[in-house]
Amino acid sequence: MTIPNKELNITIVGLGVIGGSFAMALHDAGYRNLYGIDIDQATLDKAKAQQLIKEGYRDGKDILPQSDLVIFSLYPRLVHDFIVTHQHHFKPGSILTDATGVKKFFIEDILSVLPASIDFIFGHPMAGREKKGIDFASNSVYKGANYILTPVPSNKEENLAFLEALIMEMGFGRITRISADYHDEMIAFTSQLPHAIAVALVNSDVEGRETEKFTGDSYRELTRIAKINEELWSELFLENKDNLLSSIQTFEDQLDLIKDAIKYDDSVALKQLFIKSTKRREKFDR
Repeated sequence: MTIPNKELNITIVGLGVIGGSFAMALHDAGYRNLYGIDIDQATLDKAKAQQLIKEGYRDGKDILPQSDLVIFSLYPRLVHDFIVTHQHHFKPGSILTDATGVKKFFIEDILSVLPASIDFIFGHPMAGREKKGIDFASNSVYKGANYILTPVPSNKEENLAFLEALIMEMGFGRITRISADYHDEMIAFTSQLPHAIAVALVNSDVEGRETEKFTGDSYRELTRIAKINEELWSELFLENKDNLLSSIQTFEDQLDLIKDAIKYDDSVALKQLFIKSTKRREKFDR
C-alpha cells in the first residue's frame, strides 16, 4: 500500500476537535469512505449530519474488520486501552496511526498486543485548538502545519510512504521522521513548556483587577493556549515529566538572567539577551 486510494475505508476513533478536523481534511481531499467511532452518540450524529462520515459506531467490532486505515484521536492512555480491547478486530494488513502528543511511554505496550500483520505508525500532527469537541473542528487547522512520524523497526517503508502521501493530501506542509525519544524531548520544549508558561502567567495575575482592560496583542497571543483541556494536558505533562521538568529548568535559568540584569541595572546584559532572542526568532520567519 504505497499510493493513497480514494476508495480506502478509513475509520477515525475519537471525533473531537482533532478527529473531526481529520475527517474534514480527508473529506476535502476526496475520501468518502470515512467512518467514526466515538462514545458520544451526539457527536456521531453531528459528524454524519455534516456528511463527514458515512456511519458512526459506539464500538469498533463491526467497522474495524473493514478498515484499511484507523486513525486514533484519543488521549494517550485511551489509545492503549482501545488497542487492548480491540486487538483481535483489526483487519489483517491494515495500518493504524495516532495523533497523541507523547510517544515513548506506550509504544512498546501497544506493539506487544497487536497482531504482526497490523502496522502501527505513530504520528503527531503539530496543530490543534484550545477548545474541545467536534463543534470546533476545522478544515483549515492542518493547512501548512508540521507533522511528526516516529517510526519503529516493524513499520513497512511502503506503509510509511503511503501515510506520508495521505498526510500531504490533507494539507500539511512538512513531515519529519524522528525517534520517539527525540519527539518527546522536543515536544516538551515546543509544546508543553509554552502551555506551562501560559498557564503560569495567567494564574500569576492579581485576582479582580480587570486585566482584560489593559491587555494588548502580546498578552493575548502569549496566553491564548492557557485556555487548556485539563484532562488531556495533565496526562501529557505527567507522561513526559522528565523532559518537561528539564525544559522548565532551562527556561527558569534564562528568566533568572533577565531578572538579574534588571536587579543590577545591567542594560548591556539585557540588550545582549534581546539581541540573541531576536536573531533566534527571525529564523522562524525565513
